[in-house]
Amino acid sequence: MSKLRKCFRIQGRVQGVSFRANTQEQAVALQLSGWVRNCSDGSVETAAEGTPQAMAEFEKWLQKGPRWAEVKMIQELERSEVETGQLPLPFEIRY
Repeated sequence: MSKLRKCFRIQGRVQGVSFRANTQEQAVALQLSGWVRNCSDGSVETAAEGTPQAMAEFEKWLQKGPRWAEVKMIQELERSEVETGQLPLPFEIRY
């Protein structure tokens, strides 16, 4: 089965609201490999890989995030900007 890999930057109120932990939980439930991390500018970045259906569900979830978050913008990044190597499984939080 083919897999997709995508990288995203999520902006808005996405730090201090359990965004990373909830992103990890969603990714594990969808059987995605990858990671999520906070950025110094207040955004969150994530790189994930999985089936096309799982990736579509993940992207839909990222657009909303956990209930405490307020996602203002989600931007798909070029893979070379974020991650080109093998992604970790299980999905991890990076610090």
